[in-house]
Amino acid sequence: METVNQWKDIIYNTFRDMGTKMAEVLPNLIGAILVLLLGWIITKITIYILKRVFKLAKVDNLTDKLKESEVFGKVQVNFKISNVILGFIKFIMFLVFLTVSFEILNWKIVSEEIGNLLRYIPKLFSAIALFMVGLYIANFIKKAIAGFFSSFDLVGAKAISHLIYYLIAIIITITALNQAGIDTTIITNNLTLVLGSFLLAFAIAFGFGSKDVIQSLLFSFYSKRNFEIGQHIKVDDIKGQIESIDNICVTLKTVKGKVVIPIKELVDKKVEIED
Repeated sequence: METVNQWKDIIYNTFRDMGTKMAEVLPNLIGAILVLLLGWIITKITIYILKRVFKLAKVDNLTDKLKESEVFGKVQVNFKISNVILGFIKFIMFLVFLTVSFEILNWKIVSEEIGNLLRYIPKLFSAIALFMVGLYIANFIKKAIAGFFSSFDLVGAKAISHLIYYLIAIIITITALNQAGIDTTIITNNLTLVLGSFLLAFAIAFGFGSKDVIQSLLFSFYSKRNFEIGQHIKVDDIKGQIESIDNICVTLKTVKGKVVIPIKELVDKKVEIED
């Protein structure tokens, strides 16, 4: 009989302890659920308002500009900027309310880890923004270099512009990774050696190959400074009116028709200007 009474006491104490613990936890659990429910409602309202604001501000037009600028090369951009921003905001708000819920439940370890993630997100976001802006600048420089070389009819304009683009993209990528808190020491050390050797070889080759380009620039500057469209000039036996001047030649309108004269001849030969 005594054994039965002991069992009764054990069962009673067990259920009593369970009831006490549940009574202690239940208010916190209800509070955590209410916080999550409130957070869900606030998030829904916030996202709805932001959708309206983005629609009025025409934020999605930036997507079309990204496609036109070819920041990602020939890769097709199929996402909308507004959806990316709204998804990011929704994720942040979810983590914030989840952290508060875990704090109410006294789950310190979980809430601290989520807090660390929240503190890291701005750093990650700034790294992504830096990467995007860097690619845009690299693409702009690529087009500028391609246009510059093409204006002088130089071979390899496309190859050189793409090469410069990839070099800038690599530098921007490493910078963005550093901004995100990723250690890139090994990558940086190896790339510094490779890029240094490559740029030295490129500079030497470009120095020898750009002599004609610089000469053409000087000739063009000379001709545009001393001659103008509409003037009547005489070069050797050719006499006519200047119709156009570009970086490599001058077009004369003569009695027999149009004559194209290289700018170099205007510098090397005697030119008579008629009033």
